[in-house]
Amino acid sequence: MDINAPIIVLLLAALVDYIIGDPWGWLHPVQVMGWFISRYCNFVLSICQGKWVRRCLGVILGVGLILSSAFLGWSISLIKYHFVSFVGISLEIITLASCFAGRSLRLAALDVLTPLKEGNIDLARDKLSQYVGRDTANLSPEEIWRAILETVSENATDGVSAPLFYAITGAFFPGVGSVAFALAYKAASTLDSTVGYQQEPFKDIGWFSAKFEDVLTWIPCRLTVITLAILSRKPRRVLSICYRDAPQDPSPNSGWSECVYAAILEVQLGGENSYQGIIKEKPLLGNPINPITCETIEKALTLTRTCCLLWLTLGLISLWLSRYGIDTLLFKTDLTTLLK
Repeated sequence: MDINAPIIVLLLAALVDYIIGDPWGWLHPVQVMGWFISRYCNFVLSICQGKWVRRCLGVILGVGLILSSAFLGWSISLIKYHFVSFVGISLEIITLASCFAGRSLRLAALDVLTPLKEGNIDLARDKLSQYVGRDTANLSPEEIWRAILETVSENATDGVSAPLFYAITGAFFPGVGSVAFALAYKAASTLDSTVGYQQEPFKDIGWFSAKFEDVLTWIPCRLTVITLAILSRKPRRVLSICYRDAPQDPSPNSGWSECVYAAILEVQLGGENSYQGIIKEKPLLGNPINPITCETIEKALTLTRTCCLLWLTLGLISLWLSRYGIDTLLFKTDLTTLLK
């Protein structure tokens, strides 16, 4: 099997996500994970009332789904070694691309922004309700823009850069592979978004999933913050705002992810939100220098894309050097020079 296969899979998967995204009507791995989580939780909640029993069964759910997802990814990677190489690599590319949400995140933002630009605020509110948990029926255009930017900035880490981080990491372990690492993280992220709540009925069964996803996201989140701060060309100012405001958020990761965008774009996120009629105050992140507009959200999406492109480039170069070595690269450079 060509040792360049991990590089090819990673590059083409990122390209497929950028150009195609998730084709409408196709079965997505997250849908399968969500189906299993829903049935498992309904069964546990119907027969178990004890706190610690639910927590133990929640641990089994979390560990089981993450490991089984990793095993599925590893099994897919074996196809190219033991069966048809082209089929195996194609399945790896498609599966890995489904773990990235770059295009999906952009399309979701545009889905709300388009009717808002056209002055159809009722449709924009309805569209937004499909992507956020807050009440949207009475939101003003400014509140809709803030909700979109908060969604884009929060999901930039757990939906885009973190899966890419684990895919690149997995590529350095050819015995396991990018797909196994990325699918495992996607399982953890799906568990967190479905049962990782701090209220009933998922408080106990989702406790482990929420904590474990926080741990898995911690490193890629900080790397995302550092990368974006460098790309902003004002890293000291951006990081100082992040250190000032991000720790106020109860989440160890989403506050940092949102705050770095707020700092770079010089806007303020957080504040008052309504959830099922209950008002909740989120910590304020960033300084309200500029208003949030459609252009602000476009800039945030561009920042995310640039960050991931930089990671992908550095990851592919590192993979190449890890397989061929710096000496080989220098030899090829010298040989090219001599042939001129």
